[in-house]
Amino acid sequence: MQVKALACELPADTGLPRSRFRRQDLAWEVIGRGIVAQISGATIWRWLDQDAIRPWQHRSWIFPRDPQFEQKAERVLDLYQGGWQDKALGSDEYVISADEKTSIQARVRIHPTEPTQAGQSMRVEFEYQRGGALAYLAAWDVRRAKIFGCCDPTTGIAPFDGLVAQVMGQKPYRQAKRVFWIVDNGSSHRGQAACQRLQRQYSNLGLVHLPVHASWLNQVEIYFSVVQRKVLTPNDFPSLDAVAQRLMEVQSYYEQIAQPFEWKFTRVELQELVAKLKDPPACALAA
Repeated sequence: MQVKALACELPADTGLPRSRFRRQDLAWEVIGRGIVAQISGATIWRWLDQDAIRPWQHRSWIFPRDPQFEQKAERVLDLYQGGWQDKALGSDEYVISADEKTSIQARVRIHPTEPTQAGQSMRVEFEYQRGGALAYLAAWDVRRAKIFGCCDPTTGIAPFDGLVAQVMGQKPYRQAKRVFWIVDNGSSHRGQAACQRLQRQYSNLGLVHLPVHASWLNQVEIYFSVVQRKVLTPNDFPSLDAVAQRLMEVQSYYEQIAQPFEWKFTRVELQELVAKLKDPPACALAA
């Protein structure tokens, strides 16, 4: 129990000049403290593995600071489930998930990329010249699996409003009863001012803001991850125009094969997550 409690402490809080514990660090420390006379790192690992404690690993995260995190997230999750304010959405109501993917570079490699060969993977030159960067704005129709997008030199109110016009200017959104736009808190669509601005242009449009630092609840991010993995990695483009052309081509291709995302994170999972964040870690109790 003492070894496990020590493993759940931050090394800096124990006075050790470490950023994280390795198993051998823990072995030296427990011996130095007189907890045991002798112990190996393998034994330490075996004990910690019983409770899936891995102090040698770490991951970055952002603690939810929005005081209305749960309420805002629930609204978005209800829309994904086809509801709004305890009522089912009608056939003439739509849900759009939108965001910007910023600073997409055109990396002009100083040597041509070599294709895959027998016994050799694709070879991409490490050195490159910078060919500029652009922003890719996209809107994903959650229920119909339709993708809309455009490229712009930068983000801002004008580019985002251009994306909105691209969607809202065509059927069925133009005549729809309501079109919900799920967005994060970026400067081009932040707060009540953005709601009022877009409402003046489109009376049937409603902005639904995610909680702060909750882009993982925005479905368009799933599409962006596909683009990053399958289109932009490795990054090897002769020009910025080639980047924009590729993005538009993959957008057209993806829409032909797309299906609505099977979104499984619901209110129940959200409540469990919030409860977990409020409870102190088990290791802290043990300590």
